[in-house]
Amino acid sequence: QVQLEESGGGLVQPGGSLRLSCAASGSSFSIDGMGWYRHLQRELVAIIHKDGRIEYGDSVKGRFTISRDNTKDTVFLEMNSLKPEDTAVYYCHAWDYSGPADYDYWGQGTQVTVSS
Repeated sequence: QVQLEESGGGLVQPGGSLRLSCAASGSSFSIDGMGWYRHLQRELVAIIHKDGRIEYGDSVKGRFTISRDNTKDTVFLEMNSLKPEDTAVYYCHAWDYSGPADYDYWGQGTQVTVSS
């Protein structure tokens, strides 16, 4: 089992920046990758694979940057040039597809509100 703890959400004005963090604990050694989705529909924001490959959703390319600290099993999402349409609950996701069964882990979500 893997537990995910998110932090860093909040209220920011348009054009501002926020940094989200997601720390994994438990059986984090089995994680194949981590990242962020938003909204209940789980729109892709950014993910980073164990081998370092990164994927971004089209709407955040050039504005958001995902990074990780492997020593702490933590991923970060640096969000710049925020827009009102970025307002959403952001969910941290981790996955383990390396074994005979696939495992998906989700955080509780952190609210990001972009408003003047």
